[in-house]
Amino acid sequence: MTHLSAVVSTVIAESGGANVWRIVADADIVVTSVLILLGCMSVFSWYITGYKYYYLRRARQESEKFMDIFWQSKRLDAIYQSAEDFPDAPVGNVFRAGYLELSKLKNKGHEGEARPMREQLGDIENVERALRRAQRKELTEAESQIPWLASIGSTSPFIGLFGTVWGIMIAFLQISEQEAAGIEVVGQPIAEALIVTAAGLFAAIPAVIAYNWLLNHVKVMSAEMDNFSSDFLNIVKRHFFD
Repeated sequence: MTHLSAVVSTVIAESGGANVWRIVADADIVVTSVLILLGCMSVFSWYITGYKYYYLRRARQESEKFMDIFWQSKRLDAIYQSAEDFPDAPVGNVFRAGYLELSKLKNKGHEGEARPMREQLGDIENVERALRRAQRKELTEAESQIPWLASIGSTSPFIGLFGTVWGIMIAFLQISEQEAAGIEVVGQPIAEALIVTAAGLFAAIPAVIAYNWLLNHVKVMSAEMDNFSSDFLNIVKRHFFD
């Protein structure tokens, strides 16, 4: 490894190329601060991407398993017990909310005689509201932290642009002080400006891609919960309110 590093350094020196890490190490406090900030933003965006990917993958897998049980079983109480085994399944959590509300209504209906159609329609609306509340809760959890990716993707290029402008400004100041415009005068600050620009793009591009990708998966999850809620309401109307 040491020999390889020596060979790489020799090639760089012979080719006349500048060592990027040396340029970064020699950068002034402003450029260094911008690079550190962009690095932290990049790490944070990758953490969010990895965490939400794992969350959405697990949610999809558990939802598929729950849906298999839901359509194979003929008893809602048995489905409810099985749903406890899939706490990360969004459709399972929606089902539990609807089942609990339905259980309250069934107990209420057993307390008296047959109830008029108006009250039955109100009961259906209660179940529907419980399903919607559960959906909103699941969507809020699924969308949490994802907006940070949009913020990182939109602000990182401008933060990098600030570092770029700073590096160019330093280059002009050095030209003014030394009354010379050779590469030995402006090379370092111009190189710093370009590195900061690249760092801003490096932080922004993955964040934007991850944001769009994750948001698309959240929309798919939302559509699945909508479809399940409609199916569940149809079952409830057909078996409990006819």
